[in-house]
Amino acid sequence: MQIQDLPYPDPGVPDARSGPRFLWWLGRNQLGGQFRSLAWGLLHFVSVSALPFCVGFAVQAVVDRSGNRLALTGGLLVLCGAGIAVGDTFLHRAAVTNWITAAARVQQLLARQAAHLGSALTRRVAAGEVVAVSTGDVEKIGWFVEALSRFLAAALTIVIACVGLYLYEPALGVVIAVGVPVLAVSVLPLLPRATRRADVQREKAGRATELASDTVAGLRVLRGIGGEELFLDRYRRASQEVRHAAVRSARMWAVISAIQVLMPGLLLIAVVWYGVHLARQGRITVGELVTVYSAVMIMSYPLRHFEEIAMAYSFSRPSARRAARVLSLERVTDTVGTRAAEVPGGDLFDPDTGLLAPSGLLTAVVCGDPDAAGRLAERLGGHPAEAGTSVLLDGVPLDELPLYSARTAVLVQDKDPVLLSGSLRELLDVPASGAVGAEEALAAAQCGDVLVALAQGSLGAEDPMDARITERGRSLSGGQRQRLALARSLITDPEVLVLDEPTSAVDSHTEARIADGVRELRTGRTTVVFTSSPLLLDHADRVVLVHGGEAVAVGTHRELLRREPRYRVVVARETEDEAGSGADLVGEQGFVPGELEHGGAPLRGALGDGKAPLRGASDNGEAALRGGLGDDSDLDDEAALRSALEEIEESA
Repeated sequence: MQIQDLPYPDPGVPDARSGPRFLWWLGRNQLGGQFRSLAWGLLHFVSVSALPFCVGFAVQAVVDRSGNRLALTGGLLVLCGAGIAVGDTFLHRAAVTNWITAAARVQQLLARQAAHLGSALTRRVAAGEVVAVSTGDVEKIGWFVEALSRFLAAALTIVIACVGLYLYEPALGVVIAVGVPVLAVSVLPLLPRATRRADVQREKAGRATELASDTVAGLRVLRGIGGEELFLDRYRRASQEVRHAAVRSARMWAVISAIQVLMPGLLLIAVVWYGVHLARQGRITVGELVTVYSAVMIMSYPLRHFEEIAMAYSFSRPSARRAARVLSLERVTDTVGTRAAEVPGGDLFDPDTGLLAPSGLLTAVVCGDPDAAGRLAERLGGHPAEAGTSVLLDGVPLDELPLYSARTAVLVQDKDPVLLSGSLRELLDVPASGAVGAEEALAAAQCGDVLVALAQGSLGAEDPMDARITERGRSLSGGQRQRLALARSLITDPEVLVLDEPTSAVDSHTEARIADGVRELRTGRTTVVFTSSPLLLDHADRVVLVHGGEAVAVGTHRELLRREPRYRVVVARETEDEAGSGADLVGEQGFVPGELEHGGAPLRGALGDGKAPLRGASDNGEAALRGGLGDDSDLDDEAALRSALEEIEESA
């Protein structure tokens, strides 16, 4: 695999049982690149190691006054120089190719795993850890893969050099043959401690990355509550811990590097002392002494790769362990499915809760527990992160369909949809039926002001569709991001669309228009909306109350307000006592007159006294009153609200 051939058509199935097994799997899948790197490395290192022999021959030729041998030695030096240059050039090329292709393979595996797991990934692994694995860890894994072949080339070169020196001068060759292995293993006792310190550093760096990721993701909220300094202090402490761990790790590697310099120096001193002693006895010539001396000097170069491979492994092992942990995660359902690929259409039914969403209707689901609502919404889409009974679409279990077919039939938009960076046109370029255009979807989601804001913030974009959206839409407000995400979901025009709190950050005026737009655009299609907003509930064909994990009541918004106290607790924000006392006093308009006597929560929210105002309502709280009255009165201030309340009291 060459760099220009990336990405891989199929990155393969990794061995994710452990970090070392994952590294071994990567190496086995790049044998071609490893052999090329090994061959060029051998050419380079052998050419370097041959220089001392050439120098020794040249010195001896001068001593013997042999011009022919001196010329021959000069030719050998030229060949060695050419081998060094060519080998080093192509070794670097092959090594970098191995590094990049290994990193690309890991990134493809992680991207495939993220797409495979979906929202379950960040529930089982922290988002910061996923970021750390896909950035810094990928580079360290690639470093080990490319360093492995260079280390093997260096090790083979040292063996060849030791054998050559023994054959060339047995007396000194024995000393070198014994001393070089000692040099190679001299740092082994320190490697476990260095590896542990490197592991600690990587763990602390991963936690710091997680903290930074979470802080950036919640920066808008932190500014709202004045928590920037608190999180800045936390990140500062985490950063200092990383620095201290890095210093401790660097100290150990500095000791290892010092030993790698000291031990060859001691060997060189021993060889020179013994060689001079042999030369004085006349047992070796001057040229042989120079050859052995130069060989020991040169041998420190390939020996350095022993230190590098140790560092690469110690740094890549925890990185590979984290990558293997992410890649080993599995869905609770088989994404391939046991049924043929099809897109069924009909009623959507959840056996666990008894929730039924009839085909072609707008069904609203009210659930007092937001987390339970999120899990139920995910389950309605099929292939959920948690094991359970499969949801049925027209009697067909969604978990038995291939994942692609299930996602085509049922689209779930969760509470926190992500907007990818790019142009608005690219954002809305999603798989769709083609029945709904971008203009229709944007209009239904009330994105007019969003288009204006995007056009103003993108210089040179004449068409708002070409306006740029920043990462995760951070330049937009929460309500604007929600509306763009809703428009993207509407464009797909799935058989069943599940929306989880799609207007929680939208003001009440816009929310009412969105409810009208979604209802009109989705006519004849099945739509399920998880919400507690009276405005959306009043536009639904049917409302289902889920309490304690079961669908306990079904009806229209006004019917449930009139007869179901548990529904009023969630929607009208009543206390249980208020809901019980007002159970028989609900008028035909869906409002609880008893709340006028008890200071009910909807009116308190409308009057803005700060007691549980309705989420999604504007500052004067008109959404609470409109949700109860079921009209679109434009109550702009507190005086108008009080006037309306007096009229209701008189009619009651």
